[in-house]
Amino acid sequence: MNIYVGNLDYKVDESDLTGVFEKYGTVVDTKIITDKYSGRSKGFGFVEMSNDAEAQTAIEELHDSTLGSRQMTVNEARTAKRD
Repeated sequence: MNIYVGNLDYKVDESDLTGVFEKYGTVVDTKIITDKYSGRSKGFGFVEMSNDAEAQTAIEELHDSTLGSRQMTVNEARTAKRD
C-alpha cells in the first residue's frame, strides 16, 4: 500500500520516515518530495509498505502524531487521475 505523509518537518529525511514506519511492518520504499531547483523538502512524501494490514495500522497510529516539530497527516495515497 502506498501511504501519503504530509505536513512533514523540513528537516525530516527519508531514513527518519522509514524508521517511524518500520515499527509497524516492512517498508518497501520511502520518498520525500523535494523542490527540483533548491533540493529542499516540500513537506510531504510517500511510504510504500508491502502488507496492507500493517500499512492500515501505521496510518491509524501515525495520523496526527508529531515527527520533528510538526503534526503529520497520514493517509492512503490516492492515485493520480489522468485523462
